Amino acid sequence: MNSKEKYTQFIKQKAQDLGFSYCGISQATFLEEEAPRLESWLKNNMHGEMQYMENHFDKRLDPRLLVPGAKSVVSLLLNYFPSEVQNPDSYKISKYAYGEDYHFVIKDKLKDLLHFIKDEIGEVDGRVFVDSAPVLDKAWAAKSGLGWVGKNNNLIRKQEGSFFFVAELIIDLELNYDTATTNHCGSCTACIDACPTQAIESPYIVNGSKCISYLTIELKDELPNQFKNQLDDWMYGCDVCQDVCPWNKFSKPHSELLFNPKPELINYDKNQWHDLTNELFHSIFKKSAVKRTKYSGLMRNIAFLNKDDL
Repeated sequence: MNSKEKYTQFIKQKAQDLGFSYCGISQATFLEEEAPRLESWLKNNMHGEMQYMENHFDKRLDPRLLVPGAKSVVSLLLNYFPSEVQNPDSYKISKYAYGEDYHFVIKDKLKDLLHFIKDEIGEVDGRVFVDSAPVLDKAWAAKSGLGWVGKNNNLIRKQEGSFFFVAELIIDLELNYDTATTNHCGSCTACIDACPTQAIESPYIVNGSKCISYLTIELKDELPNQFKNQLDDWMYGCDVCQDVCPWNKFSKPHSELLFNPKPELINYDKNQWHDLTNELFHSIFKKSAVKRTKYSGLMRNIAFLNKDDL
């Protein structure tokens, strides 16, 4: 076994030991296919007020600009599909935000992985990324054979679905590289047909400025009236395009204790969310990604949904 093969196996085994669901590796090169797609998406203002998407265009497409001398992009998936569901008479929260903020949970695991690599191999330079820098994570995961990017722009795995967090480790170590898998969306348009705001304007083109996740999390202004009666009771994020995907019939519950929800998140009904105090908000969502929208943002969303209920 040569050193490339040995190091590749070591990294994949350590990723598994740390609880990651899957690990795939790609050569760190320029993402040629993604360049025109990203340029067109930005030009058509599909990023709404997410101005940060316009920054670091070149870095988004070339990991060697993020990590000088980068040779490999190690992509990792972590299942977050929950075993519990919210009270049916509740405003809805995206499943990814049920437990502790994935940024911190995954970053800790990634730092451990990089630490193990340095201990085993020696001087390896690298950086860890969890939705925190200009990295096209789904494109890299697909390139690494971990799934394909579906018509809803989520990474999908055959017989397993799309409820996975995606993260990367970019390192200056040459490894054995995986190959991309095939697309298994076929003629299915379930996600396009089900989107409450018609944000999936055509296959593989999601208008971020119309997406419920954008509206309830990223948008800082008042919610536009054009979306009245269209938010489908989502107060934080949205899972519709994943829930209707036939491949998600195969989703299995995760085994990461830190992703388990607090009882209130599961049990509260609409009236209890209406009466949510700032203090309770900080107690229920203490280490949650929901804190990103702040108490004022969540109450803005609930008030907007309440208009729908009147």
